[in-house]
Amino acid sequence: MKSLELMVERIILASRWILVVFLLGLAAALGVYAVSFLYKFAKVAEGIFTLTDAEMILAMLAMIDSALVASLIVMVMISSYENFVSRFDRGGEDVSFLGKLNAGSLKIKVASSIVAISSIHLLQIFLNSPHYDNEKIMWATIVHLAFVASALILGYLEQIMSKLK
Repeated sequence: MKSLELMVERIILASRWILVVFLLGLAAALGVYAVSFLYKFAKVAEGIFTLTDAEMILAMLAMIDSALVASLIVMVMISSYENFVSRFDRGGEDVSFLGKLNAGSLKIKVASSIVAISSIHLLQIFLNSPHYDNEKIMWATIVHLAFVASALILGYLEQIMSKLK
């Protein structure tokens, strides 16, 4: 019976390497997203003299939004690998930021990133409000407030959990 238990434990521990497939998929998606970002940047650069101030601000917000999404993907990839698969072989390279990405801090950072992305999206809606009806603006605001409340609750719970350790 003990040998069966050891075999099950080995299989479960080895299965964490399946996560690498998902993380490599995220890395590939990040590459595709980078190409999409460059395309959007080229369109903005092409219209530098024809875009109005409001259109330029909306374009910049969209690019900031893209950067935040890309950062979120990188954060999830690094933290997931470090926490669930294997420690990074630092090989003399300074990767001091890796130590700060534990499961608790990752939740807070992901929630904060989602709030920031939602904030930018909501700001884009407000700046372009003539193209939206009041109901869509109301629902976008409600969803944003739900993200803010969730982030605050996660932060509070993480604070409670860190005091209990």
